[in-house]
Amino acid sequence: MGAPLSRDTRLLVSGQAIRGFGYGFTAVLLGATLAARGVSTVSAGILLATLIMGSAAASLVVGAVADRFGRRRSYALFFVGVALVGAVVATNPPLWLFFLVAATGTLSTDVVDNGAASTLEQVMLAGDDAGTGRVYGWYNAAGAAFGALGALGAGVAGVAAPTTNHAWLFVVLVPVGLGGALCAGRLSASVEAPHTEGVDGQRIRPLRTKLGPSRTVVHRVARLFAVDAAGGGLVTTGFLSYYMSSRYHVSLATLGWLFFSVSVLQAVSVMIAPRVARRFGLVPTMVWTHLPSNVVMASMVFAPNFAVAATLLLVRTTTSQMDTPTRQALIMTIVTPQERTAAAAVTNAARYSVRPFAPLLGGVLQSISLGAPLLVAGVVKGVYDLALWRWARRLPGVGAPSRD
Repeated sequence: MGAPLSRDTRLLVSGQAIRGFGYGFTAVLLGATLAARGVSTVSAGILLATLIMGSAAASLVVGAVADRFGRRRSYALFFVGVALVGAVVATNPPLWLFFLVAATGTLSTDVVDNGAASTLEQVMLAGDDAGTGRVYGWYNAAGAAFGALGALGAGVAGVAAPTTNHAWLFVVLVPVGLGGALCAGRLSASVEAPHTEGVDGQRIRPLRTKLGPSRTVVHRVARLFAVDAAGGGLVTTGFLSYYMSSRYHVSLATLGWLFFSVSVLQAVSVMIAPRVARRFGLVPTMVWTHLPSNVVMASMVFAPNFAVAATLLLVRTTTSQMDTPTRQALIMTIVTPQERTAAAAVTNAARYSVRPFAPLLGGVLQSISLGAPLLVAGVVKGVYDLALWRWARRLPGVGAPSRD
């Protein structure tokens, strides 16, 4: 079972849960709203690209300044931004303003593993057992479980308010942002970056975070993660919602139930992942759970109806996210404690810096065949799995089972 979670860990898990609910709710709404507004596949791809680009930029900014500006303060400001963006989108703004909001990095196309907030949480959660992935299992499970409730809430809202445009429902992000800011305000000083001792024992605030001895390995793993993210950017929740709505003409309520089920499976799988990693190692767990899921995802393009497509999506989800807590633990394991913020920022930004191009490519691919992004994503992500296995399994302490 392990030691009880600390107060700060519980607050960070709560922040992830709150944000997971909001993003689970709005990720379903986003695709359905764009489809209802008659937004073309190319325009929808550009909007999703802008959203992901905003997440990448915000992650880099956080990595550069958060240790000096304050991790708690940065975390609180992020949630305030979520509340403000929710209020704006709820007014059903013109498309140009939608694009501007998407660039802020406070919206997400996925429930977990998103942008600046993930960078901050990943670092603030890192402790003595970071390498085991236990805390990251709880952390990602909370996001997935509450994301499931958010998706279910979107489905219920679709039944209760069967209008053609659901943009007003983005108002849910206002209490989500305020609740997250409250969690940030209650964190202790122990989550901040370590201080150094100056003259007469005076504590000196850390300068801009930089990578040191781990630079080479971080950049290598960041490039690998970027390949995975390039494939993942083709099949975000926003895309899947748009794809299901456009191809199978399913209702928002049906989508809500589907993505509720997806998030429940994600919550279970990320809780199991650290246990699997303790037995088989971080890298084997990442690769040999992820690769089969990508094969299943590619097969979705051949689904003749919604029932088959939904079944394949659920089968894929049983293992597709087990690499998330293990990946986060891997990053914290291969660097020194002083490099953790920079390493998290670089690897997260690498994932998000390539993802904006994926929806653009997805829009072009959909103009050829609506389901083509699924097939391409499966191939790209499969290549990443094999490349990661070839390289990272040789890293000391991560390619073999944990002794903890």
